Amino acid sequence: MIYVDADACPVKAEAETVATRHKVEMKLVCNGGLRPSPNPLVEVVYVPDGPDVADMWIAERAGPGDVVVTVDIPLAAKCVEAGARVIKHDGEALTERNIGQALATRDLMYDLRASDPFRQGGGKAFSKADKSRFMDGLERAVRAAKT
Repeated sequence: MIYVDADACPVKAEAETVATRHKVEMKLVCNGGLRPSPNPLVEVVYVPDGPDVADMWIAERAGPGDVVVTVDIPLAAKCVEAGARVIKHDGEALTERNIGQALATRDLMYDLRASDPFRQGGGKAFSKADKSRFMDGLERAVRAAKT
């Protein structure tokens, strides 16, 4: 199973392409606003509005043999702990080796933004190269999860 934290996810179509290629079911989990896919392997799961509801839904279900697509670091940490493979939108895999550092960096950046109101946003634009790295990373994660 591939779980996609689908709210504001820029790689839903790419994830569907990989899922279809491998004949793996995929769940797009969101608070709404997504149209159902005609692909029989893809299900859109609508969860109630609220903070982290989609994250909790995914974390309760993801485990060994599953792949989770998210940039939400706390969600990624829960999924890694449960044995799932986790990949970010830019293709970076989050694993037992690097999830601690990712959590620490997230917390540090949160503190920096909170202490300086002028340090908001400023991230780089999502590029074709990011999408390519994502597809490569998801491809590797799905193959590894199948073994």
